[in-house]
Amino acid sequence: MHKLRPLVLLLLACVLALVGAIAASAGSSADPAPTVPTTAPPPPDGPELSAKDVQSVIDRFRHRTWHWQRVMGHPVTLALQHPPAEPGVRIRAWKQIASRTQTRAQHPPHARAWACIHHYEGSWTDGNAPYYGGLQMDLGFQRAYGRSLLARKGTANNWTPLEQMWVAEHALRAGRGFYPWPNTARYCGLL
Repeated sequence: MHKLRPLVLLLLACVLALVGAIAASAGSSADPAPTVPTTAPPPPDGPELSAKDVQSVIDRFRHRTWHWQRVMGHPVTLALQHPPAEPGVRIRAWKQIASRTQTRAQHPPHARAWACIHHYEGSWTDGNAPYYGGLQMDLGFQRAYGRSLLARKGTANNWTPLEQMWVAEHALRAGRGFYPWPNTARYCGLL
């Protein structure tokens, strides 16, 4: 007990010093640091964007939406069903669609299974042939289930972990199940 007393006293002194420093800084009369808004507040009637700028912003959200829709194997939303006339409302609509789609993409249906398989396979960035990425996909597998990613980004070691998981989901949905990973799927209790 005597050996702990100095340690407890030192810890108590540190906590009291920290509390004193916080209290002193809260009550100081010095000019506070200026707060910098992360975005400029819009004018009362909204920012005036040219038609080209509006389309550029919308295109950014559309492309993000389309990327994740393709990765997940969902139909691509080419246009809004009922596009609003107001440019700001159109931008917000596409931003909301992009956000929802990206949120959905963050949660592959079998993410825990893919994480377990990955645990026994390679690094997500493993580029050693003949198997690539964290789920060790060969080129035939990548061509069959991740053709667009293979064309755009190269082999699976250049894809994000989520993209790799979604390609594996395509194989699972196509009826391959977890059999492309026979040993690791057994370790994970999937076979």
